Amino acid sequence: MADLQDDPPATTEVAAAGGLPDDPFPEEPYLPEEPRFPEGEALEHARALLAAHPVADGHNALPRALRHLPWYDLELGESAVATDLPRLREGHVGALFWSLHLPEDLAGDRAVAATLEQLDLARTVIAAHPEGLRLARTAGQVIDAHHCGRVAVVLGPAQAAVLDGSLGILRILHALGVRLLTLTSTPWAGEAGLTRFGEEVVREMNRLGVLADLSGAGEAVVRRVTVLSRTPVLCTRSAARALRPHPANLPDDLLAALGEAKGLCMVPLSAEQTGPTVRDVADHLDHVRAVAGTECVGLAGMYDCGAAHPQGLGDASRYPHLVAELVRRGWSDAEVSLLTWGNVQRVLRAADFVAKASRARR
Repeated sequence: MADLQDDPPATTEVAAAGGLPDDPFPEEPYLPEEPRFPEGEALEHARALLAAHPVADGHNALPRALRHLPWYDLELGESAVATDLPRLREGHVGALFWSLHLPEDLAGDRAVAATLEQLDLARTVIAAHPEGLRLARTAGQVIDAHHCGRVAVVLGPAQAAVLDGSLGILRILHALGVRLLTLTSTPWAGEAGLTRFGEEVVREMNRLGVLADLSGAGEAVVRRVTVLSRTPVLCTRSAARALRPHPANLPDDLLAALGEAKGLCMVPLSAEQTGPTVRDVADHLDHVRAVAGTECVGLAGMYDCGAAHPQGLGDASRYPHLVAELVRRGWSDAEVSLLTWGNVQRVLRAADFVAKASRARR
């Protein structure tokens, strides 16, 4: 951007009359390009883009936040949370992945019970707001919800610890609507990689149409699942470790591997992971795009997860301001549409296709 550039280098002066400059072939001074849109026009263009290609938010924890409220109405607006229907509409959010993550000390039967309670609450919230929210299990249902003016809700990611060593629990969760599972904090997906049971979990997820979330997983797990899975994998809350060291952020070699496998890195709007400003988030998006590719970058709002957000991105209505920053940096309309909507649709469609093909073979 023009205001971030150093002063242009001074041109070489010409020597005395009849002489030559010290450098007879001086370089042309660097002149920064004019921004594609002025400040106000960039925001208007961002809103127009998002109206056609809304945001698919990869990580939102609204059900967990609502659990502590005695009463709420998301249609009218709810100041106690960062996500409600007026702000979702203002931010042009078309789809939400609702996180079902658990406290770290829960395991076994308690983890199963807590996950089922969160699923029950999520479905209750959706049923209580039929004019604004709609449960979606497939890519087609996500598109249908958007065309009907609803925000599509995809249930997950849930934590793999809830399986407690049982593929039957995975199948039950799928039947209840869960479409994303985080493969961390289990004996079969740890620092040493996947065990044989872990590989069976990944194969069964492919057969059912449940996507693998690898944010926070060890390098060995990320590499093995990326190779083993027949559907693209996601990192629903990972930024670039080269710009900000954080355990959930990905180093460049894993970003490149994710890009080669056509996976999806969803950059979180978290000050801890990306930095305190909109420009910091945009820097991470630029970096992931450069390393993994335009088709492998998405967004994760992290709203109502308890995370601190960059200044200016405090709730779900602020997505146009982030997109405006990208527009000013030269992101094309096609690149923005993939970032906000197209890449998530591609991954969901791939999961649906593999699941249908698996059922046909069986």
